[in-house]
Amino acid sequence: MSMKKEIVADVGKDEVMVGILEDGKLVEFFVERNVKGHLAGNIYKGKVANVLPGMQAAFVDIGLEKNAFLYVGDVNVESLGYFDEHSVEDLGKLSIQEILKPGQEILVQVVKEPMGSKGARVSTNITLAGRYLVLMPGLDYVGISRRIEKEEERVRLKALAEELRPYRMGVIVRTAAEGRAKDEIMAEMDYLKNLWDEIQREGQMPGAPRLIYKDMDLIERIVRDVFTPEVTCFYINTKEAFERVVKIVSMIAPGLKERVSLYNGGESIFQYFDITSEVEKALRRKVWLKSGGYIVIDRTEALTAIDVNTGRFTGNKDLEDTVLKTNLEAAKEIARQIRLRDIGGIIVIDFIDMNSQEHRKMVLDTLEMELKKDRTRTHILGITSLGLVEMTRKKVRQSLDEVLERVCPYCDGKGKIGILK
Repeated sequence: MSMKKEIVADVGKDEVMVGILEDGKLVEFFVERNVKGHLAGNIYKGKVANVLPGMQAAFVDIGLEKNAFLYVGDVNVESLGYFDEHSVEDLGKLSIQEILKPGQEILVQVVKEPMGSKGARVSTNITLAGRYLVLMPGLDYVGISRRIEKEEERVRLKALAEELRPYRMGVIVRTAAEGRAKDEIMAEMDYLKNLWDEIQREGQMPGAPRLIYKDMDLIERIVRDVFTPEVTCFYINTKEAFERVVKIVSMIAPGLKERVSLYNGGESIFQYFDITSEVEKALRRKVWLKSGGYIVIDRTEALTAIDVNTGRFTGNKDLEDTVLKTNLEAAKEIARQIRLRDIGGIIVIDFIDMNSQEHRKMVLDTLEMELKKDRTRTHILGITSLGLVEMTRKKVRQSLDEVLERVCPYCDGKGKIGILK
């Protein structure tokens, strides 16, 4: 049975919010405020502010409030012109102070949004994403999306990418390229190549720090990355945004044009699709499961801890059956909450103890299966000797609570108020 997938966009004057529903349940949520917008993907001509040999990193002024952080591993030394002077083996051994000097001007791309007290994280490995391809001008490599599973299609797309890619440039073939004709993929390759030529020309002009290329806004990125043939409908609440989406879709995926729908109901679009209440629940610490069990999500500086409890669920067979049912239900809900809250970094899950090896495998398989729906890269490391499931999820943006909530000035975010006078 195929899953029903819908996109719901609430376009306001000062902010845009987008919810992604799977079988009527909210699984992803995005907010973009016009004042600040989205920084990940933007390309800047930056100026090296200072080099820190002890951290093998540099701080780069890109014109934002805080300087951006550039780690030595994110510096493409070939693109900085060191290729002629050193052999390929030597390039990997260069230390940060040999590569960068204060005052040097370099082209960088934001790979991680500024979070809390930290500035943005940048890289000199530029990537330009299209709907079908990602062009990597500084890397000589061809990759195919893991989600394309048919071997013959992987072989076809790999051969096509090898044939079309510019000399010594890298390409990743995205999931949306599956089944697409050569001319469609070729047209996008030409577009990305021309875009890179333009960025290089702009980057050679004097003056830093300055913005060279701004990544697409939220609505455009959703159309490019999420609006695939498996989406049954894309609802939008304003005529202007509806027309803009139809225009973009007509260019990149004309077959999906009919699935874009203008919502003009009486209540707000998010209330109609029950998104507002789901977002409110996603900001709570405790999440109830249908069976009566619950999960508790605690985010700390180092990691996110998730605890599973049977709560009011007593089951109707034996204890092991009750525990298995609660853990299986929790595994599905945890995968959804991780996506919805956009939790990144290290995640530790404390499922209810299971004696049966078979039950443990069932729960891990369920978690893994549900996380396959997540577009952000996740990695389950397995069960520790204490019976905890360890996993990681790539962090690119701020999580939902960081975007929608502010730390309480009285309790400093602890949720407790001191009684000492």
